[in-house]
Amino acid sequence: MDSSYVIYIGRYTLETGLIVSAPLLITCMVVGVVVTIFQAVTSIRDMTLTIVPKLLAMGFVALLFGNWMLQTLLSYTHDIFSMMQNFGP
Repeated sequence: MDSSYVIYIGRYTLETGLIVSAPLLITCMVVGVVVTIFQAVTSIRDMTLTIVPKLLAMGFVALLFGNWMLQTLLSYTHDIFSMMQNFGP
């Protein structure tokens, strides 16, 4: 195993993590911006107003994209174990 292979595995891991977490992170960011604009317009400063919509939106997105996220992680795990099998004794 040379250094380029280790870099490939590290890059593959980071890409998979970013792809799997992207729907949740983007949802959290969009809901946060919308709630912040709403709070700025109405001058309401309540912590529950920022947390509850984010939790609800993230729960909905997790239900919507959960199957895809799980399939992506399973594919990644299968690929990693296949790579490990090639270096076994």
